[in-house]
Amino acid sequence: MKIEEAILYSLVSQNRGMRTEQIAEMINRQRLHIRKDGKPVTSKQVYAVICRYPDTFVKAEGRIMLVI
Repeated sequence: MKIEEAILYSLVSQNRGMRTEQIAEMINRQRLHIRKDGKPVTSKQVYAVICRYPDTFVKAEGRIMLVI
């Protein structure tokens, strides 16, 4: 799945806000998204995706949450 879908899945399955490090860890552990170079997803990569989709994700109090 695409990384933005993996982030969305992670947040919905946990039903709470998460730090970018926690999201990246969950994506890598469950292999929700595989990078083309085979390296693990980083928290910086998660943050970059969050910034690209302000209508879907919001950062508040150090946590990433879904916009509802």
